[in-house]
Amino acid sequence: MKSDIDAFMKKNGVDALFVAGKGRYNPFMVYLTGGIDVLSAIVIKRIGSEPVLFHSPIERGEASACGLPLRSFSNYPWLDLMKEAGGDSKIASALRVKHMFAELGINKGNVGLYGLLDLGEGFGLISEIQKLMPDIHFVGAMKEDVLLTARSTKDDTEVERIRKVGKDTVAVVNQVEEYLTSCKVKDGYLIQKNGKPLQILDVKQLMRGWLIERKIDDMGATIFAIGADAGVPHNQGKPEDYLRLGQTIVFDITPQEIGGGYIFDFTRTWCLGYASDEIQEVYQLVLEVQTGILKKLKPETPYFDYQAFACDQFEAKGHASIRSNPKSTEGYIHTIGHGVGLQVHEGPMCATSAMETDTLKLGMVFTVEPGLYYPEKGYGVRIEDTVCFNPGGGVEILAEYPKELVLKMKA
Repeated sequence: MKSDIDAFMKKNGVDALFVAGKGRYNPFMVYLTGGIDVLSAIVIKRIGSEPVLFHSPIERGEASACGLPLRSFSNYPWLDLMKEAGGDSKIASALRVKHMFAELGINKGNVGLYGLLDLGEGFGLISEIQKLMPDIHFVGAMKEDVLLTARSTKDDTEVERIRKVGKDTVAVVNQVEEYLTSCKVKDGYLIQKNGKPLQILDVKQLMRGWLIERKIDDMGATIFAIGADAGVPHNQGKPEDYLRLGQTIVFDITPQEIGGGYIFDFTRTWCLGYASDEIQEVYQLVLEVQTGILKKLKPETPYFDYQAFACDQFEAKGHASIRSNPKSTEGYIHTIGHGVGLQVHEGPMCATSAMETDTLKLGMVFTVEPGLYYPEKGYGVRIEDTVCFNPGGGVEILAEYPKELVLKMKA
């Protein structure tokens, strides 16, 4: 949580944090400022002190919304900086940051780097600052990264924001389900009111509008894949594909608050009208594995333990797993989940590289998403819920929704 940032800085030997870039759709900037509508800003936090926001004078109104102490770029006149830099704008930009550091009493030590800048621009800026301030050591992601570790646990306000996005998300999922099942069917294909066969692009366009109405947005990242494409976990689906009866549809949706705020992650697998015996059997196994994990989840347990449980269950039924065959493209070929917050994938992580920080704790929001994938057979199945622990350590699914494989057509 934010209240733990200083403790994590001390533990990792970090003296200050430097966050740069726009105010929205910039996770680390949003985390420290709450998400402000500015085009360019810098946040500097010295250990033991409140973060300070440096901003353009023409964006002072928007900057003030963050509630942090403010400093205007106009405090460091550009013409003076250019004169000091001998006309070199890159050096002038570095000098401005040097003066910012000096104002906050930062002239040596380790400084953690965060934010969004063009790679070349960011490298050039940091290189010049390093020349001007040789006693400053800039560091990127560390073994136990300060802000990523802080973000892995959420306070009540953050959890409530994710819960709100979740409830709006499943409301839109229900709209999609209602629309699909209300379509007429001709020769196994869904038909729109205009008489044309329904395509994935049509579904996504409708869904995007429904999301925007609820002030959330998927940023074009929704997976809506049918048939063989559903058998490749992150295949978003071909826009031109038609919706057909009996084919698995993996519907994985990750909306976030408009402005780059908190995110919700959710997946259901559907077959319209009917499903083959094989698909129903696979679906039932995936559902049993997810149900088993949701019953087993406890705070202060390694996230990876539940990955091992999933592998055990799938392998016992004859399916390859990422553990039994890391190169397999069929079977269970990903991990059981990941943390969710200001990014779709953040701590805690569930992988062979999992660290001490990837132990599940109160305040963490994370997914449980087993799946089985057989693209050569023309199908894939995944079921995903975003969950957290309640104060008593019980599991809360942040937005409930039915887990029915076959959707009955109404027409």
